[in-house]
Amino acid sequence: MFEINLDLVKKYDKPGPRYTSYPTAPHFNESFTHEDYLDEIIKTNYGENLPELSLYFHLPYCDTLCYFCGCNMLITRNRDRVKEYIKYVKKEIDLLRTYILTDRKVSQLHWGGGTPTHLLPDEINDLASYIKSSFNFKIDSENGCEIDPRELTREHLEALRNNGFNRISMGVQDFNEKVQKAINRIQPEDITRQTVTWVRELGFNSINLDLIYGLPFQTLNSFAETVEKIIDISPDRIAVFNYAYVPWMKKHMALIHDEDLPKPEIKLDIIKMTIEKLTSAGYVFIGMDHFAKPDDELAIALKEKKLCRNFQGYSTHAATDLYSMGITAISQLNNIYTQNFKTEKEYYNAIDCDTLPIAKGYMLSYDDHLRREIIMKLMCNFELDINETEKKFKINFNDYFSWGMNNLKQFEDDNLVRLKKDKITVTEMGKLLIRNIAINFDKYIESKEDTAKYSKTI
Repeated sequence: MFEINLDLVKKYDKPGPRYTSYPTAPHFNESFTHEDYLDEIIKTNYGENLPELSLYFHLPYCDTLCYFCGCNMLITRNRDRVKEYIKYVKKEIDLLRTYILTDRKVSQLHWGGGTPTHLLPDEINDLASYIKSSFNFKIDSENGCEIDPRELTREHLEALRNNGFNRISMGVQDFNEKVQKAINRIQPEDITRQTVTWVRELGFNSINLDLIYGLPFQTLNSFAETVEKIIDISPDRIAVFNYAYVPWMKKHMALIHDEDLPKPEIKLDIIKMTIEKLTSAGYVFIGMDHFAKPDDELAIALKEKKLCRNFQGYSTHAATDLYSMGITAISQLNNIYTQNFKTEKEYYNAIDCDTLPIAKGYMLSYDDHLRREIIMKLMCNFELDINETEKKFKINFNDYFSWGMNNLKQFEDDNLVRLKKDKITVTEMGKLLIRNIAINFDKYIESKEDTAKYSKTI
């Protein structure tokens, strides 16, 4: 069982990036253009062993507003609005396909939101079949979709399964009725269990359930009941996220009253209990907020040091080019990041002009590549080979990262890392505080150029 030292968690529980990218999204800039993106796409078509493709589609619509939600979503029940959006996503696919070699294989597909299953089953069939006909999918591609069991029918899941989807992710957040009412997301336990049953009957390979701690009215005992029910449901993967209450960024969060949120010490007790219960039940702590059964691909990749990380979180698909479509969607090629426009109007206008709907982006420098590799290896492998890094990037590691290495001495004293001449190794307890460890290799944090407001690391 993984035991948590709460004194250390309190000591290091400070705001910091989640490092789904480096540099992080606040550093993307509007000087990056459609032409910059095209130049980089074309470069990826040349050379040996071309990267496989990972595709992400952002489907932003939801029926109702969940007060806690931090996603880029839009509330609507206007079916014409949804159909219009699907039409433009298809146009974006057509534009993108013009520049990517047709024989490059897709190894990963993900639909996120919003609520992708806000689409009707025939709309799922329409968009999924268009995607399949537009790209060259590997036979064993990993195809995942986020779903909402409220207003979901078995026909929605059948449409996904018939179009090759083999993984499902679903939000639960908390089974407690008082908590659900406070966040405006009424999702009875029997609906969740029914959906999981359908998913298994239809032969999906994997199911992930999301929980959130730090929501209004949560207590240690009430959340323990939710965790025990999740263990009984026995999903393949579980994500347990820290609720980031940011009403200055997401105005609807003001509908949640600050005085109803659990105190910081209660939140720490909750995450300690959750990790200990899940690991005692046999789940492997992948890192940060993810857990998986020992035979799951994530757990195997962690053991074999093949885990990677992107804007969807931890993944087993390293070295792919991520192309993301839809409003706000973020793409990642080897040398660049791009983000699409955030509003439907801007997104549609760009596509009507036959340009990819890029609002901003970022071109990585040599230093960015170096720091990204270090941060991602620490986040995913929980160790770093210093000699290997020095040879690859032609640096003296301790000189280059004197600020960060000096800071890590405190982490070593607290048994969160082990520092050797040729290696940095993160301990089991250090995995929980990996964001704090990674920060020490972030140039923008070191130079105090990063002014973004991040959630606390725990």
